Amino acid sequence: MIRTDLIAPMGALVRRHGERQPGKLAFEDSSGASLTYGQLESQSAAVAAHLQDRGIEAGDKVAIMLPNSVDWVLSCVAIARAGAVSVPISQEAAEAEVRYRLEDAGCKAIIVGVSHLPLIERLRRELPALTRVIVAGSDDPTDQLSLALLAQSAARSNPRDPEDVHATAFLVYTSGTTGRAKGVMLSQHSMLWVVAASWAPIAGLHENDVVLSPLPLFHSYALNLCVLGVLAVGATEFLMEKFSTQEVTKRLASGRYSLMPGVPTMFHYLLEAARSSGADRVKGIRYFLSAGAILPAALNQEFEAFFGTPLLDGYGITETSTMVTLNWPGTTRTMGSCGLPLSGLAARIVDMEGHDVPFGSEGQLIVRGPNVMQGYLNKPKETEEVLANGWYHTGDLAKSDANGFITITGRLKELIIRGGQNIAPAEVEDAVLSHPAVLDCAAVGISHPHLGEVPVACVVLRDGQVVDAEAIRAHCAQLLSAYKVPQTIEFVQTIPRTGSGKIMRFKLRDALASAASG
Repeated sequence: MIRTDLIAPMGALVRRHGERQPGKLAFEDSSGASLTYGQLESQSAAVAAHLQDRGIEAGDKVAIMLPNSVDWVLSCVAIARAGAVSVPISQEAAEAEVRYRLEDAGCKAIIVGVSHLPLIERLRRELPALTRVIVAGSDDPTDQLSLALLAQSAARSNPRDPEDVHATAFLVYTSGTTGRAKGVMLSQHSMLWVVAASWAPIAGLHENDVVLSPLPLFHSYALNLCVLGVLAVGATEFLMEKFSTQEVTKRLASGRYSLMPGVPTMFHYLLEAARSSGADRVKGIRYFLSAGAILPAALNQEFEAFFGTPLLDGYGITETSTMVTLNWPGTTRTMGSCGLPLSGLAARIVDMEGHDVPFGSEGQLIVRGPNVMQGYLNKPKETEEVLANGWYHTGDLAKSDANGFITITGRLKELIIRGGQNIAPAEVEDAVLSHPAVLDCAAVGISHPHLGEVPVACVVLRDGQVVDAEAIRAHCAQLLSAYKVPQTIEFVQTIPRTGSGKIMRFKLRDALASAASG
């Protein structure tokens, strides 16, 4: 079943709930700020009208660089209602990463928090396209526009809401094996189709739900479920600024919340904390939802057994507007499997020649459907490669049982997934190689009991150079987001490569594993 009534322009969705239940709480955050549906409708209209009046046209890019907050949601809805494209940027992104995204997207405007305003002002001098800066978190900026003041403005609150749900509405950057982040072009239709095909009919998301979300909103998973999903059905949500085991545990005990999405790392920490404290039950939660990384079968079983609440696992990627598969509640599940393909989606597991493999055999998962991205911004070659013959080639290895349940078994691509966040090895390598003492480098992911994987950099120093590991890590911290900084630096004599120069990462992983076990 697909809830086609949920696939509508964001302006229409927010008007629907704003008119029907204007006083209902829509979103609240850790700062104490909140928005009812009536306020979200009127304030997003005011901000959207301002953007249009100041020259933001259909298809223009507007970045959001804010913490998880009602301001984040307000900005996203307003940008969509202005017909522009949201470009989410992490609060933890390094300056080089922020510059690349703003420049690659050609952003004309950005909505940014006060704490990051100095950074944006520096970059603005280098980015002539960036002509408008809107500040959140201050009612009285000296020479900038305040999001709060714009939201309350009554100068003109009737934006020209776009009706085309198939136009690009979101540009979400994701790490790739080439090292440079790729801007994934997604439409309201592709994102809301996932809401209509999975979150509403399978997870049962509905208007009476109160969602507890610790997920970062700049990720496609949270953007889809925790912004569009909640908005589409008219639910209520509490946005945590970031995940905290202690705070989540406290809130789960309140009995207020009915759904909580997360990544496997979060559920591991919650289980360990609950075991330590003896708090073996949560109140009111109907389901926990997991995506973003592989959920180990043992963790899934232990979590459900301890809390007595279903933990539904799914598989998704940014290029498919998040979800491809999801486990249905109330049915026999194969632990370790990420479930069945969503309605309306075609999924195949193929060999290197593109032929379907038998049940139980491993191959690459490829998918086709209305949730697949429009392509990568400014990267026609990469787009053509992954969308070959009309199918999105995920680069993930999988197998399927006779009942169609899919299990992800590995990756053709070299991404490191740390706590649900993707890290391109080449991006880490570029940062390490920029240190003057480093001759060669290869980054690999190694197993971690809580985070799934963490990056490790194998480093060859230049002749005569002496530098310690912490100095290299500190150098990387100036160039990379904190989660991308190598967990450890391993000094080696040489980097194993193929005859064509490609890094043989499996040899490095094997050597590191052998050293750890020895």
